[in-house]
Amino acid sequence: MQKNENTIVYKVNKELKLEEILRNNLNFSGRLFRKLYKRKLIKVNDKYVNKRKLCSKGDIIKITMEDEKNVYTPKYIPLDIVYEDFDILIINKEPNIVVHPSKSNNNNTLANGIAYYFKENNINKKVRLVNRLDMNTSGLLVVAKNPFGHQQMALQFEKKSVKKTYLALVKGILEIKSGTIDKPIGKDKMNPIKNIVSKDGKKSITRYKVLKRYKDLSLLEVEIITGRTHQIRVHLDYINHPIIGDTLYNESSKLIKRQALHSYSLTFNKPRTNEKLKIKAKLPTDMEKVIKYYK
Repeated sequence: MQKNENTIVYKVNKELKLEEILRNNLNFSGRLFRKLYKRKLIKVNDKYVNKRKLCSKGDIIKITMEDEKNVYTPKYIPLDIVYEDFDILIINKEPNIVVHPSKSNNNNTLANGIAYYFKENNINKKVRLVNRLDMNTSGLLVVAKNPFGHQQMALQFEKKSVKKTYLALVKGILEIKSGTIDKPIGKDKMNPIKNIVSKDGKKSITRYKVLKRYKDLSLLEVEIITGRTHQIRVHLDYINHPIIGDTLYNESSKLIKRQALHSYSLTFNKPRTNEKLKIKAKLPTDMEKVIKYYK
């Protein structure tokens, strides 16, 4: 595939039907294919053809991503963009900022800031957030710049082919260098906003590695295999090493005003080229402040 902002260009390398190429070779979902095909945005050798047409080796398929109207009110909010291409951008999200607008916070969210960035850079597309982060969790957030980028990245997250690692500052000293927590997570019947390890919960797997040990504090690299709500926070609390500053699963801290959890790195394949990419986000200053105190 070649790079072009609004058009994806693919050279056929094997005789197949048009629909089979987009569904099987380019991993287009049925829904996205039908939408683009119905609007005549898929062409072979610059002609609109039947989806069952047998494409020959060397044919050029062009898929156009049409302009869209954004649904969020643009508002300037500083963004720390650590990666961008034609299909996605990745933001190093600051802590204590809401991602989506709500009734109580309609235009002071990350989505509004991204909408402003799109407007200023003539990206005439909807803001599509691919992954989620709690308001108080910092780090890498993936934003799609068109339906293709969203579908390709969402598929990778769904198939768990995206490797996600976090950095967490936890209470106490872990004696072992690394470990795996394989415990099911379910709702806490006593507190509807909390989750707990429960035999009736969903299978949840968290891997961790100790990077540094300080005075009554450990810095962990954490990889989530399953991705349940609050998974890292629940599992680390379960092994009696809750995250510093986590008021839901631990207690408040005078050093940091949120849970000391940071989405540190993402490893994934670029939507158009399938090239493997690893993106990292440096540790935020509030977590560095905690480390400095415990050194």
